[in-house]
Amino acid sequence: MSAPLLSVEGISKTYESAGQTLRVLEGVSLSVAEGEALAITGPSGSGKSTLLAVMAGLERPSAGRVLYLGREIHAWNEDERSAWRRDHVGFIFQGFRLVPSLTALENVALPLEIGGAPARDALGRAEALLAELGLSDRARHLPDQLSGGEQQRVAIARAYAHGPKLILADEPTGSLDRDNAARVLEALLEANARHRAALVVVTHDPALAKRLGREEPLRRL
Repeated sequence: MSAPLLSVEGISKTYESAGQTLRVLEGVSLSVAEGEALAITGPSGSGKSTLLAVMAGLERPSAGRVLYLGREIHAWNEDERSAWRRDHVGFIFQGFRLVPSLTALENVALPLEIGGAPARDALGRAEALLAELGLSDRARHLPDQLSGGEQQRVAIARAYAHGPKLILADEPTGSLDRDNAARVLEALLEANARHRAALVVVTHDPALAKRLGREEPLRRL
């Protein structure tokens, strides 16, 4: 079995509110290897999105640790975690989060340009990714000129643009109708097969979870 790219070891997360302690996660452990696809499932309120935020270094756990290639990400300072996310992690959100004033092509090129790539190289890479996802004819459209499914495929291209080792996707089909959700799922699985990142998908959709390589269910505390 391949060594883990990312490991979650005994993660717990609590919040203090109005003098009460709210437990969201307790003792969660899992791992994902490079090229592996993992679904994190569970009912609403089971902490799926919180766990994803902890895995991304955006939320600090109350207990436990997250290891990337054996290194504890929460031992890094915020600048180090930001640089790690910029260089090694791609994100896909339920709400797409495209920049409305940029074309599809410019949205996909953006993470490369932020990382210092020359504009010509960034746009060339973006064009190739959009072509892979069947969006060449939509490359110069703004997000509000695209359907929901097309916007999410642009978001998938953007997530893979900088060649990340890890993709974190939070309900990537949650805001789409059944037909568009199916097309987006196929696009995501095909993209991951080509680019061989570790893919972690938070979902409440059993059909989506079954299409991934492995499922880790969470329970509501």
